[in-house]
Amino acid sequence: MNMETLIGISPFIIMIVLFYFLLIRPNQKRQKAVQTMQSSLQKGDKIVTIGGLHGMIDAIDEGKIVIKCGDGSRLTYDRNAIREVLESTNKG
Repeated sequence: MNMETLIGISPFIIMIVLFYFLLIRPNQKRQKAVQTMQSSLQKGDKIVTIGGLHGMIDAIDEGKIVIKCGDGSRLTYDRNAIREVLESTNKG
């Protein structure tokens, strides 16, 4: 490889590296954090679903979660539908 070729392709290499560090890597970290949160859900956790439903986890199955709402009703959601944990029962 001569110097002119290296200089010619260096902007593309820089763009690929920037693309990785600005877009791909942060997205991978976010996905890993969401997966960790969803896998560590416990009965009694106060949560919010991706649809904005607030409630408390009443029961957990492999891929399903039963959420107890403020009026006492119980709704079944996929585990993947949980956006965030507001208050965890895990004291660790």
